[in-house]
Amino acid sequence: MSATYRALASVVMLIGFYVVALLQLAAVAALGVWLFGHTNGIVTGKLLLPLVVALGAVAVGLWRAIRTKNEPAPGLIVTEREAPGLWATVRELAAAVGTRAPDEIRLVPEVNAAVAEQSRLLGLVGGRRTLYVGLPLLQAMRTDQLRSVLAHELGHYSGNHTRLGAVAYRGRLAIAETLERISPRNPIGWVFKGYSRLYLMVDNAASRRQELEADRSSVLLAGPDAAASALRTLPALDAAWGFFMRRYVEPGWSAELVPDDLFGGFGQLLQARRDEITELRENAADPEPSPWDTHPPIGVRVAAMAALPAGTVAPDERPAALLLADIATAGRQLQGIAVDHGRRQALPWAQFIAAAVAAGVQQQADSIYRAAGRFTGVTGPGLTTVLDLVSSGRLGEFAEQFFSDATRKEASVRFAGPMETLLDNAAVRSGQAHWQLSWSGPAQLVGPDGQPWDLAEIAKLAVAPQTLDVALARLAELGIDPSGATVVEDRVSGRDADLIGGLANIKVDGREHDVLILDRGLVFIVDPGKASQGEKRLQAMVGSVPIAELATRHTFLPYEEIVSVSVIREVPLKAELTLHGGRVVALQELMASEFLEKQSRNTLLQVFRRITD
Repeated sequence: MSATYRALASVVMLIGFYVVALLQLAAVAALGVWLFGHTNGIVTGKLLLPLVVALGAVAVGLWRAIRTKNEPAPGLIVTEREAPGLWATVRELAAAVGTRAPDEIRLVPEVNAAVAEQSRLLGLVGGRRTLYVGLPLLQAMRTDQLRSVLAHELGHYSGNHTRLGAVAYRGRLAIAETLERISPRNPIGWVFKGYSRLYLMVDNAASRRQELEADRSSVLLAGPDAAASALRTLPALDAAWGFFMRRYVEPGWSAELVPDDLFGGFGQLLQARRDEITELRENAADPEPSPWDTHPPIGVRVAAMAALPAGTVAPDERPAALLLADIATAGRQLQGIAVDHGRRQALPWAQFIAAAVAAGVQQQADSIYRAAGRFTGVTGPGLTTVLDLVSSGRLGEFAEQFFSDATRKEASVRFAGPMETLLDNAAVRSGQAHWQLSWSGPAQLVGPDGQPWDLAEIAKLAVAPQTLDVALARLAELGIDPSGATVVEDRVSGRDADLIGGLANIKVDGREHDVLILDRGLVFIVDPGKASQGEKRLQAMVGSVPIAELATRHTFLPYEEIVSVSVIREVPLKAELTLHGGRVVALQELMASEFLEKQSRNTLLQVFRRITD
């Protein structure tokens, strides 16, 4: 099937979406005439209003889709001066596949490459072309592997695949806009949801065929080995990027910090963990094919490549980074464009990791210190509060809450793990140690001489009254002052909390609320508004206001302040939360209650089970 026919199919499917709307409009009109003849006008209005509102949503969705422009994605535009090798390669490959070269190349902060074309007249007339190249690809790939990726993307141009991009984009946008405005309980919404599934299945099937066609260019211009190797590298590289962001970047980001050279750090990690990435590439499991995928599984693509005609291409194992004049400068420029730092402090990697890990350890210590404060009634608890419990023989009683399956004696011994965290925190707070960056493993706690410090043995001594003095003496030798390690955050906040669910129109202590479920606690929003607008209200609220701000504006109840939960009834939910100090909070789901997502009630029940267990 040619690209023209595929574009026509996409247009026909999109038109069909609105034909379905017109048929439903006719059905609603006929139903209205029949109801008006058999009932009064008020009853007719009440029955037809939801259906008319749903059809109005179709018109709004179409209008928004028509008006929305498919603008180029943000990225660093590189000229021939900044990327002479890249531009030369792209032009060479474009000529080889018989297509016009892109008008611009943009570097993007993704493990991906893509092409786009701002075509006109539903894809019949070509427009400005943009090639997107993920900077991580240039950092990690060989030149022949990147040639394969670029040849594949330019193959989309030669196959006119990008011509229907605007049509597909507007079609998906129109359907999404329509479904967003129709309540899931509205019967008209069921029809549109079914049609949208059909639309996506047809569109995705065309996309998968295009990927296999574009692979022909990869094999012809880069060779089958480089083409298959590049495909196998992509998921491993994507996993490495995700690991880098989670393990190295996000902890500091949560502490209001940012590395001053994001991509430079990723380059360091690639070098230090080369063997791990190779193992990921070689042992990656291939997912099962799905009608909802826009790309065939890699195994299917590699198998298809074996049957394609291949050109005579010599391997080129030079780093793809050489295609840029200065990849380090390009990385810093891209970070400035693509990463919104806000008010975060930019630090060199060594300082960034030291501060990020210290903040994370402080957060862990704070949860223990707060528990110690609740247990003892001490204001401003810290390490000395916990050590006093050891000295008085009460550590086991306190530690039971952390080890529900242990006796008091066992809990006391097992508290050596949390105690090590507290000692690490005290060492940093005393200025005697810091966390040292490692690209090949976890950060290490090191002393003034740069040598690793392991405080595990001292922690074991510090949990027993008989050896506590020995532990304190060894801490003093190291210059660690326990009195300097105190709670920083005396109450859990919603800062950097994740939203995991939400319920609208829930009674809390007899008064109507909306409830947001975070991974750290519950946000209670009193007197939220009309019951019929619950789900839309929740979506609008979480889409427009940061979660941390919502937790500050409204009543926030951290999970650690809940002692126990009594679930009286699961459906509709009725539960009582007992807090430290004895206060009981009653939650009751109503008939008019709505969910932010289908599983929100189950999510809240799972939270309650974890608290109870």
